Amino acid sequence: MMALGFVLPLSTAASYIIALLIILLWLARGDFSNDWKQLRNNPVALSVTGFVLLHIVGLLWTTDIKNGIYVLKKESVLLLLPILMLFAKKEHIDLYINTFLIAMTASMSLSFAVWFEVIPPAPGIKTADPTPFMSHISYTPYLTIAVSLILYRLLFSRDIAMPARVLYVVMAVSMSINIFITRGRAGQIMFFAMIGIVIFQYNQKNLIRAATLSFFGILTAFLLSYSTSDVFRSRLHEAVNNINTYESKKTTDVGLRIAFTLNSLEIIKKHPLSGVGTGDFNIEYEKVNALHSPDMPATGNPHNMYVLALVQFGIIGLLSLLALLYTQILQAGKSNNLLRRNFGIALPVLFALIMFSDSYLRGHFTTMLFAYFSSFIYKDYEDDRPVSLPVEKPRLPM
Repeated sequence: MMALGFVLPLSTAASYIIALLIILLWLARGDFSNDWKQLRNNPVALSVTGFVLLHIVGLLWTTDIKNGIYVLKKESVLLLLPILMLFAKKEHIDLYINTFLIAMTASMSLSFAVWFEVIPPAPGIKTADPTPFMSHISYTPYLTIAVSLILYRLLFSRDIAMPARVLYVVMAVSMSINIFITRGRAGQIMFFAMIGIVIFQYNQKNLIRAATLSFFGILTAFLLSYSTSDVFRSRLHEAVNNINTYESKKTTDVGLRIAFTLNSLEIIKKHPLSGVGTGDFNIEYEKVNALHSPDMPATGNPHNMYVLALVQFGIIGLLSLLALLYTQILQAGKSNNLLRRNFGIALPVLFALIMFSDSYLRGHFTTMLFAYFSSFIYKDYEDDRPVSLPVEKPRLPM
C-alpha cells in the first residue's frame, strides 16, 4: 500500500505492477468468504463495483465489442478500490499519506527545477508547462489533493510538532505555487474549491461565518493567483475568449469541449434510458458529428464524465456515477476521525467538480488516485462503529 502511494504520481508502469502484485496476493490468500463479509456492508465498495458491473452489462447492447472491452479494461481500475480496502489498516493511514506526499514533493521539486531552468527539459516536461511524469490534466489535481491533505493535517491534527508544522506550511505554499506555473485549468479550479471547502469545514459550527470566510478565501486565492501567475492569467483570458468566439473558433480547447458536449447530447436524446452501450460512443459520435459539425474532429471521449455516463448507459449510468459520489460523502460522515471525515467529504466533491471538464474516472492517473485514497478513507474500521452499551434496568425502590 505504501509503495503504491509512492509510485502513483511517478510511474504508470510501476503503479500497474504493484497493483497487480496486490491483486495476486489477494487471490493467493483465497479468503473470499471473509472478504465478502467485510465489503458487503460498505456502500462505497458496493457502489464502485456496481458502476464497473454496469460496463460489463453494457456490452450486451454494444455493437463495437472490441472498443467495449477496451473501455471496460480502463474502468476496471476502479475495482482496485475494494481490493485495497481489504488490506488497508487504520494504524497505517498516516504512512499511506506520507509516502504519497513524499512522491509529490519529489515531483514538485523536479517541476520547479525545469521551470527555473536548473535542469534541461525532458520528454514530457517542458519549461512552459513543467508537469513531470503526467500531463497537466492530471498533475494539478494531484497537487490539489496533496495540498488539501497538508491543510487538513495542519488544521485538524493536534499532535504535530512545530518543526513539522513549519515543513507542512512550506510544502503547502510551494505546491500551491506549482499549481499555477502549469497549464491545468481544471486542477486550478479544483484548488479554489478545495480552499473554500477546507475553510468551511474548519468553521462549520457557525454556518454564516463559514460561508463568508470560504467566499473570501476563494476570492483571495483567485486574485492572488491572477495577479502573480502569468500562466494562470493568460489561460483564463484564453478560456473566456474561446467561449466568446466559439462560433468562429470551434477548434480551441474550450470550443472542442463545447462541441463534444453538444453532439453527445444529440446521442443522449436518442438513447435516454439505456444509452448506446459500453463501447459504442465512438461510432455514434462519428454519425452525429458528420451531421451537425462535419468540419470538427471526431472523438472517443466527450471530456465530461457525466455526459460520457449518459451516452453509454443513459440515466442509469448517470445515477450510478452520482450514487458512487454520494455514498462516499455518507460514509465519510460516519467517521470519528476529523481528517478522514473532512477529506472524505472533500474528495468526491472535488472530483464531482472536475469531472465536468474531463472523464477523470477513466484516465489512469486520476482513477488510481481516486481508488487509492478511497480504499482507506472509506473503509468501515471496527473501532469507528458505535458501541451499543447495555441498557441498565431501573431499580425498584426498596
